[in-house]
Amino acid sequence: MEDEKHTKVRSILQTPNTDVDIPDYPSEYREETAAEIAAPVPLVQRRDREESRERAEGGTGMGWAALVLSILSLFVMPILFGAAGIVIGFIARRRGAEGLGAWAIGIGALSIIVGIFILPFF
Repeated sequence: MEDEKHTKVRSILQTPNTDVDIPDYPSEYREETAAEIAAPVPLVQRRDREESRERAEGGTGMGWAALVLSILSLFVMPILFGAAGIVIGFIARRRGAEGLGAWAIGIGALSIIVGIFILPFF
């Protein structure tokens, strides 16, 4: 019985136009499989990388400007330059220069505190 079924399936699957080797136990389904591998897709697109680089570069310039203003505020007009250093420091942190922005914020705040509470006594 099994042999008749396999023989029948073999006769159906064999056609004069194909050069396909039929396996010992053919199935009723003819399927094709392939082992293709697609090229890996980068997780971050080029545009996103370029934007983040531009963002970090713009933040670095702002970070240095904020740090200069904050250090300058230690010597001249602490409230004005300290506040400007803090504001620009926050903008620089948001644009990617986290370290420079944090230092500018800290030095600007220290300068304002010293300017308000300590310098009036001298």
